[in-house]
Amino acid sequence: MGPGERSLKRLIVTGDDFGISIPVNEAIEAAHSKGILTATCLMVGEAEVEDAVSRANRLPDLGVGLHIAVVRAKAILPKDQLSAIAPNGSFDDDLVRAGFRYFFSPKARRQLRAEIRAQFEAFRATGLTLDHVNAHNHMHLHPTVLSLILENAAEFGIEAVRLPAEKNGGLGAFLLSPWIALMRWRLRRAGISYNDQIIGITETGTLDQMHLLSAISNLPDGVTEIFSHPAMGRWDDMDPAASGFKFREEFEALISPDVAAAIKKCDITLSTYKDI
Repeated sequence: MGPGERSLKRLIVTGDDFGISIPVNEAIEAAHSKGILTATCLMVGEAEVEDAVSRANRLPDLGVGLHIAVVRAKAILPKDQLSAIAPNGSFDDDLVRAGFRYFFSPKARRQLRAEIRAQFEAFRATGLTLDHVNAHNHMHLHPTVLSLILENAAEFGIEAVRLPAEKNGGLGAFLLSPWIALMRWRLRRAGISYNDQIIGITETGTLDQMHLLSAISNLPDGVTEIFSHPAMGRWDDMDPAASGFKFREEFEALISPDVAAAIKKCDITLSTYKDI
């Protein structure tokens, strides 16, 4: 590039589920320090959140977002305050069932509003700067969940939200396209930044070096987020839905010299959400 020119390809590389376990926290720290990872998203209700915050405090260039959890995760508020959505202290593992409940039940929505606010308050209490917001299992696509997130935008300084728009996601992406369009319109209307496209939904749990190199070589212009699930190994109480994930392979892809070289060769600028 000549003087003053900028790359047309900006890439945010995110490791999800920061705080869920020590193996995940270790991998995210190492993938940022030694590799291409630029961002992560914190699950404030999980077991190793304090360890995650400690690591983030020594990584000033790591963009840390809030990973809102309303399914397949632990709640922040006491279970006696969440009788309609997390009566045993954890949210429903069934995304469709939870989605219907959040949409149709006034009691569930009231409790969900309180829980989402509590998660924002917990993130603010860490002292970390909020880079962006997204949701576990992309539940911020749900119109009720997104509404409750946007309610907190001004107070908690939400400037960017992950848009789970996968251009080559096949039938699943096609079926979600109306919800993506609605979400894009609502974020634009609220003055909140978002990525142009995402990579990692189709490859969830399998984003190894081969898939990552392919994504990099075919990266479109604009702001792309690639999200992955790196970990040094497995851990107790792991979600059974993630039993087939290639955690270690995803971590190794993020620190691969070949991947770093491909990013440089393709003239890609690594970014965080704050940069857009």
